[in-house]
Amino acid sequence: MSRVDFGAKPIMFPQPVLIIATYDENGVPNAMNAAWGITTDFREITISLSDHKTTDNLAVRKAFTVSMATEDTVVACDYVGVESGRKVPDKFAKAGFHATKSAFVDAPLIDELPMAMECRVKSFANGILIGEIVNVSADESVITDGAIDPKKLKPITFDPANNTYIALGDKVGDAFKDGLQLR
Repeated sequence: MSRVDFGAKPIMFPQPVLIIATYDENGVPNAMNAAWGITTDFREITISLSDHKTTDNLAVRKAFTVSMATEDTVVACDYVGVESGRKVPDKFAKAGFHATKSAFVDAPLIDELPMAMECRVKSFANGILIGEIVNVSADESVITDGAIDPKKLKPITFDPANNTYIALGDKVGDAFKDGLQLR
């Protein structure tokens, strides 16, 4: 095997495409696309964010939702990442999104994105947002046998090496089970 060096770059596969939704001080919904996020505990998500309208909103409302971008919503989800909510006050609506207030946190659920983590801000310092996951909600259309079905949800991933979005593939194994055969 021969390797090619690419230098120090944040290339990790898969990279979730997260859509963060917040309300501003007037109750106007906003959304942004963020690719640098990960669950860091069973009830915690950590996302790297620079200065945005969303970070202004987080300071005011102390809550947010995180939805997975999907194959069916690529254009809208990319739009909320390339347009600034500080420049376009109706960015949420222009993306074609509609909001329903979360019953658990002071943040909007995006009706067009079928799954969301509803979170409270635990901390936001040095560009690192840590949220407490209070609830996960999903539209019945993406549920099979009482669980969220990735095949129905159709989340996309960000390819940081080529600046593209990729659909997820097929199941290749069973977590916490397949490796037991090597015991």
